[in-house]
Amino acid sequence: MTVPEGYPLEVGGVDDYPMKVGSMLLTLVDPHRGFESAYNRWYERDHYIAGCLIGPYNFAGSRWVATREMKDLRWGTTQVADPIDAGSYVAIYWIEAGHHADWDAWALKQVGWLYSNGRGFGERSHVHTVTFDYVGTAYRDADPVPVELALDHHYEAIVGVWLDGRDGDAAALQERLAGPLKELMDGSGIEIAAGWTPRPEFRNSRDSAPMPLGSPGGQENRLCQLFFVSGDVRESLPRFRSYTDRLEADGVADALLVAPFLRTNVGTEQYVDQLW
Repeated sequence: MTVPEGYPLEVGGVDDYPMKVGSMLLTLVDPHRGFESAYNRWYERDHYIAGCLIGPYNFAGSRWVATREMKDLRWGTTQVADPIDAGSYVAIYWIEAGHHADWDAWALKQVGWLYSNGRGFGERSHVHTVTFDYVGTAYRDADPVPVELALDHHYEAIVGVWLDGRDGDAAALQERLAGPLKELMDGSGIEIAAGWTPRPEFRNSRDSAPMPLGSPGGQENRLCQLFFVSGDVRESLPRFRSYTDRLEADGVADALLVAPFLRTNVGTEQYVDQLW
């Protein structure tokens, strides 16, 4: 077999291949009461695909759910989710590095076309829908699942942590967190900690047609961390509490929202009766 120039000759590492994530869309949404099943079916069977995955350079996606139990385990402020238990479903999409503008141009046209052709869903409210630029990733293991494959790896859960750094921008905060993240993940089920910062167009409120998009993304010091967790996420939450308490006590960052989510069981009605 001939190996293309630039490709690794040996297996191992996470930086060997040219396919990289550069940005993401994260959309945290609540269906209106009484429309849980209809919303879940519409999103899975139409919008998840037609509104995102068929778009150019959108190479991965996944959906996650916060049951009533998961919502009761959150902590933070109301800057991201207001009230703090708002947001039942979160969908996350990876966009290839260097191609956000290509994807965004398509997405703006596509959502307008879908809604004008009767393929929207009015009985939902966006809590926090934002596009983010990739900042960096910390891993628990020496040869981990790379972040590019995290959405396809079928982790049991994720934990979203939204931080505002007290000094510097999100990239500076990401660097300062190297030690605390290692302490958080070592010996745990927490395998990946991916960091993101809101794109400039989402730093302030953005009430775009065809619907308002919820709370603003935050400023240059905002770091959104997505943690991919194996096993029972409940067992990892005390570690997250120690992590955010330490950041606040040391004057590094303020935790705006810490929120666990379970992976949805695609194609089923599981969890739709457990949201409230």
